[in-house]
Amino acid sequence: MSPTDRHLLANLACKYLKYLSRTRTSSDHTSKSYANDLSQFLSPVGVEKILPTFESGLSSFQIQWKESTVSESFSPLELIRLAQENWSAMSPASRNRKAAAVRGFLKWAFAEKHFDEDWSTRLVSCKVPQKLPHFISVDEALSLLRALPPGRERTLVLLLYGGGLRVSEACGLRWKDLVRDSKSLRVMGKGGRERVVALPDLAWEAVVALPQGGSSATYILGGERPLSTRAAYEMVRTGGARAGLLRPLHPHALRHSYATHLLTSGADLRVLQELLGHRSLAATQKYTHLSLDHLARAMEKHHPLSAGPQYQASKLKKP
Repeated sequence: MSPTDRHLLANLACKYLKYLSRTRTSSDHTSKSYANDLSQFLSPVGVEKILPTFESGLSSFQIQWKESTVSESFSPLELIRLAQENWSAMSPASRNRKAAAVRGFLKWAFAEKHFDEDWSTRLVSCKVPQKLPHFISVDEALSLLRALPPGRERTLVLLLYGGGLRVSEACGLRWKDLVRDSKSLRVMGKGGRERVVALPDLAWEAVVALPQGGSSATYILGGERPLSTRAAYEMVRTGGARAGLLRPLHPHALRHSYATHLLTSGADLRVLQELLGHRSLAATQKYTHLSLDHLARAMEKHHPLSAGPQYQASKLKKP
């Protein structure tokens, strides 16, 4: 692969990332993740990093090249082989996420006639074992709220657990997104899809109690700039430790707890799909797991053999 080819391939990656951001309206977080994955994929041809910038709602991507000169040449097939070797030590979920980023790029390049062959078919995905996602109990959620004084950290937790927001959605909330008449929020979710989220009274009161600041304060949790997701993760983790939770807490565990607690209280799956902002019902079905305690209580309450030993003995007596 000549230097011209290397630059062409890297520029194609930037063009694809711009297509995702502007045409497919992918989030800034997704764009950053894909830029990182494609940087690693193109590392053998001299790419150090693809740097995204987001200004005025528009995205752009710049290539940072390695200082050392790449002497070898690599075909797309060889790049795929090297990438899958480098991914081998990662978890199946991480490998599949990186493969999805590269597969999307290669499929797009073939569709745009930059490649004569669809190299995306050469990427192999691995089976991801199913595991129960981390969620907390209602008692733990209440303990968490009691451990946090009124303010930004408590409001963040209430948005995640009380409204089921993604951490990026909560960090990007603006004052103009408040719908005061209905105590709800207009939330811009993945793929540029807007939804309206109704908040419980406690969460709504925490939001409107925050100081709005000057005229330049656009964002509810951040002021002039949105709160960084890294800072939000640290706030939630610290709050969980302060509440004495046994496992480290992260923002998505609160969103998952929101969904789990609604389902165990009888919420309809279709309603939950709308509340969470999922495009398809299949994405919501992963939240249908119930805690073992809830299942045990339901069995104890409804199973005919769980009505007490005297009742069982009377029913099982021979006539």
